Formats: sequence, structure tokens, C-alpha cells
Amino acid sequence: MTAELVRGQNHPLSQSRLEIRISAGTPVAAAAALSDENGRIHGTEWVAHPGAPVQPGLEVSRQAAADHRLAVDLDAMTEAVHRVSVLLALPAPDGGAGPARFGAVAAPFVAVTGLDGTEVASYTITGLDLESAVVALELYRRQGAWKVRAVGQGYAGGLAELFADQGLAEATQLASGIDEAVARGLARSVQAPPPRTSEGDRSRQAAAPAVGPDQGAAPQGAPVPVSPSYGGQPSGGQGGPQPAYGGATDPHAASGGPVNYSHPGRQTSAPPPPPPTAPPAQPGQPARPVAGDATGWSMEERLYNQVWGMFEDLARTTAAYRSAVDFAESRMDKELEQALSDPRSRIGGQGDAAREAARARCSQLVDQARASLDRDVAQLVAEAEVVEPALPPAFARWDNPCWHAYRVPMEIPMALRLGDLRLPEAEPIRIPMLLRLPLERGLWIDSGRTDSLDGSFTDSHDMRRLAMDTAVAHAARLLAVYPAGEFTVHVVDPAGSGARALAPLTQTGVLAGPPAQGAAGVTEVLARLTQRVDLVQMALRGGAPDALPPGFDTSQQLLIVNDFPHGFDDRAVNQLRYLVDEGPSVGVHLMMVADREESAGYGPLLDPLWRALLRLTPVPDDHLADPWVGHAWTYEPPAVPHGSEVLRQVLTKVAEARRTGSR
Repeated sequence: MTAELVRGQNHPLSQSRLEIRISAGTPVAAAAALSDENGRIHGTEWVAHPGAPVQPGLEVSRQAAADHRLAVDLDAMTEAVHRVSVLLALPAPDGGAGPARFGAVAAPFVAVTGLDGTEVASYTITGLDLESAVVALELYRRQGAWKVRAVGQGYAGGLAELFADQGLAEATQLASGIDEAVARGLARSVQAPPPRTSEGDRSRQAAAPAVGPDQGAAPQGAPVPVSPSYGGQPSGGQGGPQPAYGGATDPHAASGGPVNYSHPGRQTSAPPPPPPTAPPAQPGQPARPVAGDATGWSMEERLYNQVWGMFEDLARTTAAYRSAVDFAESRMDKELEQALSDPRSRIGGQGDAAREAARARCSQLVDQARASLDRDVAQLVAEAEVVEPALPPAFARWDNPCWHAYRVPMEIPMALRLGDLRLPEAEPIRIPMLLRLPLERGLWIDSGRTDSLDGSFTDSHDMRRLAMDTAVAHAARLLAVYPAGEFTVHVVDPAGSGARALAPLTQTGVLAGPPAQGAAGVTEVLARLTQRVDLVQMALRGGAPDALPPGFDTSQQLLIVNDFPHGFDDRAVNQLRYLVDEGPSVGVHLMMVADREESAGYGPLLDPLWRALLRLTPVPDDHLADPWVGHAWTYEPPAVPHGSEVLRQVLTKVAEARRTGSR
């Protein structure tokens, strides 16, 4: 029976191998500190945190997330360790984004479970207000036995104050290192899909869980503030409540009146029609999937929610499979250890039989977990087969027939497809990676040399070419999904090395001007865009968005930078950092095509620039993480079919619509 603890209450622990499961209403960083009988931490090596996630007997998550699973092996603790404190902290706000205190978010929930998922004790941390770090609970040794105690001690000064209170001399340095590690993790993470409310739950059946771990509800994300647009119409989605996936707020929301880029004619009053229903299934068979069976105010929103529901289902069912396999192997190791500890069973048939029985039980559990995973993956594959053909151009692959009937849209879509995501345990299924529009942060296309996941090798020249091709494909899709004249692309190509890849953009005439080359061209483009950011910010802060100069271009702006940092001096680098930090809030976005390893020689000055961008690659790479259990998802870039003219055809229609609209 689970013990529901209140602050200060304790409960005995009968197991040495445990999981600490954390659920919060917003991404939090999780850590665990080891201390002596007086509660003192003897050094930074006594703390497991995202920058150093593994310590003897401890393993914590490598990034901030709404859900965490910490592994604890009390038998592996040294005699000097008497307490294991579980710590939670809100990530340091970046540019004012994200909650700064626990009082502004839902109360975190912490549970101690066995490896089989059986809950031993739980604690909901209530009563927090200004605190940004908290000691959630502690496992402590008393008279040779371990217990768990609910603590709930918060610190308004964050992790630095928390560590100092526990006697750590390097408290400030360690807290800064954890913030740095969390920032790196957030830079590579896939943002959470929208929160599910009673009105917004997806109507399709969720994937069945595998053996072992919990399959809790989706983490609740922070709601997106919606700013009024011109004429008093609500901005944002398809005329109704908008999901918070991607955290994309109105790009110009600010005090004094926003400059809104959403289409002013969206319907807001008509209720959404009911979603399509699946045809009756045969007795004993699962319901047949149907495209758009999630709730939403339009088919686009339903498909969007359905895609991210599939993403969540695959993440959780794979986590269930991995946890079940870990449990089976851990139990087998324990049984083998017990068999070997008995001298009578070390030799002879009795010992061999015990070892074979342990291995057979492990294989049986693994097979059961695999069968459950295969069943769930088969459901998702069947769903993908009906969802993929129904996707609109903004969500569709380049080989989708919808591009052959493409027309320049009249409204901005909810999101944009940047590629596909997959997991190694579920090779048959690819989940579209959708990013909310307008862009919340820029993109970094990695042109560094790498070994592909299939074992093939791509040299630096080919990687640069592939990176520019990928950047052009992303830019073309952005141009294609925005109404005519509402998205503008600039290119900085100092040495002209990207001319071949840029041909679809330059030859169709969709760029704002020829690619800027040389130091003078780089300086002119950066000066113009930084001036644009300054003007819009001043207008917004002054409460006079109408005071912008006559003929001011209010379209979204994208700057593609090739071969960075070649040809960039310190002033140009600082201007890029300014555009990365301040540009997205006023409709200016950055797409870098660069090799991070090659740029490492320029020192730590560029680190904030890289962390602020979403890293994508031109070849499959497992570098993105989900917001629940931190799976390393393999990202596959969008590929234009070989020999296809779809990119040029779409861009030609975009250019024609611009010319027609300008007359």
C-alpha cells in the first residue's frame, strides 16, 4: 500500500534498488545530493546533476523535463553517505521566459517506487511560493536501515542558496554549472506538445502500456498568452483555443500594443464540428484509425494534435518497454547473485538449473514487453498510414501529392514540418516533427563532419553541401506556408560557396535580394536587420506601433547565414547574437549553416549563440530529446525526392503570387 506522505513524515524502505519519479507542471531540473550524518555535502562529486548525471548508486536525468525518473541503488552507497536528497530547480529564465518561482506552477509530485513500478511512498510538494529550488525528499540511513522523509524545503535563492545551506563551499560554481548543463539540454530538446484539458483530450485510443512502468497523464505545459491583433480580433490559431506546443507566443506581444502577423479574417465564433469517427471494428479487433480524430477547431488543428499524440504515445510505450527490460535484467542479476552466494549451488546441476531458470524468467519478461511494444507500434503504423496522406502542405513531406496541387495560402498555418523523428525500438514508424509558428527560436543546420547512424561516412565537403540543401528546403517550406508577402528571406553567403544550393531561391526570385557576399555585404544586411529590430522594439515600448516609418515591411524576416564564422568580425558576431536574442520577439529569425566544432576555436563567446538555436542536421542523427523521459530521438531531415522539381515549382508559385499581390 502506498504511503502518501506529508511534510516531515517518514516511511521505511524495504528495497535497495528504487526509482524516484517526479511529475511537475513545467520543465524542472532534477538532481540528487549525497551527504553525511550531519547533512553536509563534502564536494561537487557528491552531487548527481544534469552536467554529471551518474554517481555511485545514483543516476539522474540529463535535461530539464516535466517528468523525471531517477535511479537509486542504496546498496552501492559508501559508508560515508547517510542521506540522499532529491532536489528540484526551475531552469534559470532565459530572456524572461519560463516561470521563476514554484508558486506560479502546479505543485510537483514525487513518488518512490520499486523497479517494477510499485509505488512505495509519494509526496505532493505544496506551500511553495517564491522558491526556485526545493529539497523534495530525502532517503536517509537510520540504525542500518533506510527510510524516506518528505522535506519540501524551498529556497528563493535557487540552487546556490540550497547548496550553501548544506555546507558546500563551491555552491555558486556548482549551481552555475547545473544551469549551463540545463541550457545545453534545452537547446537540443523537442518542446512539449500542448497540454490536455477536458475539452482538448484526443479522442482516439491511447497506446497500451508495456509491462512495468507507469503510463501517467501527459505533462501539463504552460498556457500560451494570446495578444489582441488589429481590429480587436484574437490572434493565433484557427479561431479557437490554441495548444501550447512549441511555446510560441504572439511574436510581437509587448506592453503598449502588439504588431500582429496573424491573418485578421480568421473565424472565432463558430464552434468546431465534431471530429470524424472510425468505422465499426470487427469483434475482438482494435478500432481502425482515422485521420483527424483528435479534437480541434479545424482539421488542421486536429491533425496537429493527432501527430503529437502519436509522438507522445511512442515516447511512453518505448519508455515502458525499456523500463520493463531493465527490471527483467536487474531481477535476473539479483537471482544469479543469490545463486552464486550459496556455496552448495556453485557447482553441479543444482546451480546450473538455478541460473537457467533465472535467464528463462528474464527472457519471458522481455518477450512480453516486446510483444506489448510491437502491438502498440503496429497501431501507430496503421494510424500513420491514414494520417500522412491527409496532412496539409505545412505538415506534409515533400513527396506528398498535396504539393502538386499547391496554392499560396491565405492564412498562416499552426505549425511547420521540419523533418521526422524515430526511435531504434520502433523502426517502422516515423513521427512528423512539427514546430509551432511563428518561430520561437532560430535554427542551426550543422555542417560539421560526422559519421552517419548507418555507419557510412560523410566528408566535410559533402556535409557543407547537404547542410545548405537542407537549409534551402526549410526556407522554401517557410516561404510556401506563409501568405504572399508575409515572409521575407535574406541570405548572407560571404564566400559565395552556397550558390549552387541557393539556386532554387535565387532563380525563382523569392529572396529579398541577391545573397550578400564579402565583408561589406555582411555588414549591410546585419545593420539593416538590427535596425529593424530596434525600430519595432522602440515602437512597442512606446505604445505606438503605428509610428513605424511609412512602407515599413511588417512581414516575418529570416536571415540564412552560410559558412559562419568565416568572414565575420567581432562586431558582426555581436550583431548575430543580438538578432538571436531579440529578433524572434519582433519577427526576425536566424538560420545558421555552420560547423560548431570548427567554430570552437573562437572561444566561449559563441556558446550562447549556439544554445539559443535549435540544432538540426542534414543527415540522420540521434540528438533530440523528448520532454517526458529524455529519449534520444533520431532526427531525419526533410528530403526532396531525387530529380523532383517540386521545390522549384512551389517557389515559382510563391514568386508569382508576390508579383500579383504587388500590383
